[in-house]
Amino acid sequence: MVTFLIIFASNTIDLKIFSRGTLRDFWEKHGDCELQLKTWYRETEKSSWKSINELKSEYPNASILRDNRIVFNIKGNDYRLIVKFNFEYQLAWIRFIGTHAEYDTWQAGRKLTQTKFKMEIKPIRNEADYKKALERLELIFDAKRGTKEGDELEILSILIDKYESENFPIDMPDPISAINFRMEQMGLKQKDLVEMIGFKSRVSEIMNKKRKLTLDMIRKLNASLKIPTEVLIQDY
Repeated sequence: MVTFLIIFASNTIDLKIFSRGTLRDFWEKHGDCELQLKTWYRETEKSSWKSINELKSEYPNASILRDNRIVFNIKGNDYRLIVKFNFEYQLAWIRFIGTHAEYDTWQAGRKLTQTKFKMEIKPIRNEADYKKALERLELIFDAKRGTKEGDELEILSILIDKYESENFPIDMPDPISAINFRMEQMGLKQKDLVEMIGFKSRVSEIMNKKRKLTLDMIRKLNASLKIPTEVLIQDY
């Protein structure tokens, strides 16, 4: 079973994405989705959705499942990225990533643990500590604010994020890959970029990496497609 977590912070703090190593392991096996997953990661890191409706406004092609779970289609629907959200704490937990056939097999063999073990809150120093922390986070993921488990959830997520930041860094995708990903997720064509980039010929030059993005283009792409500025300003 592929299990990893994402934590969403407030408007002033980047979203904290967990199990980055799992993301990296997956695209090392499926290199055709590496840039798309990196783009999804960077966009999610900068997002602060407070409801499924807010998320759907940026990912209209995503599908809603029960229990606040969302299916993101990756690389033209070749892969499914299934994420469960706790909007109160700005947390998201990626429950699965793989093909449709792999998802069906995963669902059939999935077993939910009911073990209510307690965990001592302490720094995560190694992989064993890390795995135990993820197991505990699974059990308390739906905890409510103002409860003991909610306090534990908040602290534990900070510890996991610190460990992952040090052990599973993820670099940024190039700007054109990020634009292509957003176009796919929003069902856009190159002609839809004219208002953001300029003439049709200029859009073609940009998307074929024959011309650099200008500051004005970057501002418009950030506002319209929600692509993080730090991704768009990179050289390529």
